[in-house]
Amino acid sequence: MWITRQVESRLKSSAETRPVVVITGPRQTGKTSLVKRLFPEHSYVSLDLPSEAAQAEGNPSGFFQRHGDQVIIDEIQYAPSLFRHIKTIVDADRDKMGRFILTGSQPFPLMQGVSESLAGRTEIIQLPGLSLNELKDASIEISIEAFMLRGGFPELYERPHLDPTSFYASYVATYLERDLRQLRDIGNLRDFERFLRACALRTSQLVNRAELARDVGISESAGRQWLSVLEQSGIISLLEPWFSNATKSLIKTPKLHFNDSGLAAFLMGITQEADLEISPLTGSLWETTVFAEIRKELSIQGGWQLAFWRDRSKEADFLLHKAGRFKIADAKWSENPTSVGKLARIQKEIDSALSPTLFCRAKHPFPLKNGGEALPLPSLSTFLNT
Repeated sequence: MWITRQVESRLKSSAETRPVVVITGPRQTGKTSLVKRLFPEHSYVSLDLPSEAAQAEGNPSGFFQRHGDQVIIDEIQYAPSLFRHIKTIVDADRDKMGRFILTGSQPFPLMQGVSESLAGRTEIIQLPGLSLNELKDASIEISIEAFMLRGGFPELYERPHLDPTSFYASYVATYLERDLRQLRDIGNLRDFERFLRACALRTSQLVNRAELARDVGISESAGRQWLSVLEQSGIISLLEPWFSNATKSLIKTPKLHFNDSGLAAFLMGITQEADLEISPLTGSLWETTVFAEIRKELSIQGGWQLAFWRDRSKEADFLLHKAGRFKIADAKWSENPTSVGKLARIQKEIDSALSPTLFCRAKHPFPLKNGGEALPLPSLSTFLNT
């Protein structure tokens, strides 16, 4: 079963206007399947195969003679010298578009190669996991609670009987062993796994790097490096606070969010829907779920800048800004919230702020006391488009 991705039209458009298109993102978000489906006329080669990577590195001319100059190259970071040769081929005929479709799951060598050799010749597109709207458009019925635990990795929907706990155990092992072992900043993989789980327990919280490093038993400098690794590899995001010179009392520390709620839930030890009803971590997991869905939507349609608001007495989980307009929203683990609470006070402090919104588990939108609206998460697109 094919699940149509919202990014497909942008990817096709990019291939019509750029000679090189780069698709990056965490492992198993569907990059390979997507590009093979959208560009069937291209030849395909995966550098996951050591023999292909060796030829690409050792004999790039022979590599392109065999595969042509209209090719999908999967996991291109395993042959970084190819970037220079792609540049030479592209510069020989700058009017030919969509020649090279490149994918990569390790952003560190990938982005270095792109910035050094393909600047001005490529568009970079990040592919997140599946969104609720993509599942809805594919007629896949799933409850909010099940979606929180299952997350957005396509394989979990292509194979609905696959156990999410087993999937994520394998995913973490693959991430640690394949992606991180090549990074010099990562010494002890067991310590890094503990660090990863400690981050999950702090999702939706302000980042305290010193405390995080101390709890895992590593130096603060190592903790900073490892947070950067997680962010660059698409596992987490650090959501920045809204700050302007006119609001000196605002918090300036970012919030940590996982980009996939299923992975966060697994690392938290929340594996069943019954756990959501009793776990003190459920509210944080719900906020991260809402964050991840906003991030997915914005990666497609853009426009709004996402931050959060927090001062000494009040907080808004999400603040979106575009062209002098503001939206403020909270994530509430409730089916029937009654009031926007402190969001009403924040609205009064922000010029041009629209009515507050609570993302909750309600089945349908409804108005709240003190103004504002309660919205179910599937209504997110409407929220962003108004």
